[in-house]
Formats: sequence, structure tokens, C-alpha cells
Amino acid sequence: MLVVVVDTSTPAVTAALAEVSRDGVTVLAERATVDARAHGEVLAPQLSSCLLDAGVSITSVGAVVAGVGPGPFTGLRVGLVTAASVAQSLGVPTYGVVSLDGLGAAAPGPGPTLVATDARRKEIYWAVYLDGVRLTDPAVGRPADVIASLPPDGGPVRAIGDGALKYADVLGLPVLETPRYPSPSVLVGLAASRILDGAPSEPLTPQYLRRPDATEPHARKPVLT
Repeated sequence: MLVVVVDTSTPAVTAALAEVSRDGVTVLAERATVDARAHGEVLAPQLSSCLLDAGVSITSVGAVVAGVGPGPFTGLRVGLVTAASVAQSLGVPTYGVVSLDGLGAAAPGPGPTLVATDARRKEIYWAVYLDGVRLTDPAVGRPADVIASLPPDGGPVRAIGDGALKYADVLGLPVLETPRYPSPSVLVGLAASRILDGAPSEPLTPQYLRRPDATEPHARKPVLT
């Protein structure tokens, strides 16, 4: 089955086309542009380029996989709206994957790994993984507070992700250079069993973890006389 994969939870705006079968996952084409302000401009053209590279029509796609975050509000929303729109137009199911899992599933052992992406505002989105399995719920916080919240014994022995690289001096852990952003091959691999089993379509519920930067202004207070 051909599957569209999108993730916009980080500055890496990612689109891919993959083939999923009982023999495994093959990424036929992928595009990634690292630009925290270009999600809306580059995602759709990247998806079109993937289809062109693979030489297939969008009508051949049988499912859509999307990273559901955590991620900043605007960028994450672009990816999920695009994924939902493609699926709705084709009448195919959608499957969501926690974007941090796209890094955590590739985390090496032995010992736990802290996965961290940049949440802006001097914060990180993070979770702890062991042998590719997430041990903690995704959360957001300042790097120093994150480290202080972890157990002194049995805690992470390394860190990966763009957020870990950005705040390596604060985290005080060895930081791996790669992977830096969620991989489309890992994201679709995490959804492969659901796709092959014909699981029901899932709502793409975003994990914002905090309120958006832009909010509606409050009503003006009446002037007392």
C-alpha cells in the first residue's frame, strides 16, 4: 500500500511517500526543508515532488500518516490540516504518530535516552525512551527543569534531537548528532501494523501541550465614570 507521510512538528518540514507491505517499509521519495517559518509554503509542493519522483498519482495512495506533535501551534496545524485534507479527498484513513516517537524509536541503547525537540521560548518538548519504547508522556519545559525532574539514578544516559543539541550545555548529557528530526521511515513504520490490519481511521489530534502564541484579544473593559 502506498502511504503519504507528513510531519511539521519541528523546523524540519517533512513529506514522504512510502510503500508498506508485510515485508516492511520502503520510502520511495521524501523531502525535508528546515525552516521554522515555511511550513505553509513548502509542505504541499514537497508532497507533489514526492509523487512526481515516485512516478505515481495521488489517487494511488491508500493511507496517510502524520506526526501529531508535540510541536508549536502554527507549524503543527499546517501538517495535520494537510494530512486530513489529503485523506478526506481520497477517502482513505489517517493514522497519527507521536512525533517524538519518530526519534525515540531510533534511540540507541543501552540505557534510557532523552529525546528533545525545540519548543521555542527557551523550552523543549521531551520524553524518555528505552529500547525504542516511550517511558514518559510527552511534556514541555525548560531544559534545566527537565533535568531536575529526572531521577538521579537510572535516568537518561544520553540525549538526541534538535532541542537536545540546542541546549546540550544545560542538559549536561552526551548528545548524539543524529537523528535530529523525526524520520518519515520511522513514523510510517510505527503505524505500519495499523495500516496493514486495516485499522479504523484515527482523528489527528494535535499535541500542542501549551496555548498558542497568538490569542484573541480580550474585550475592552468598560470605563467607569
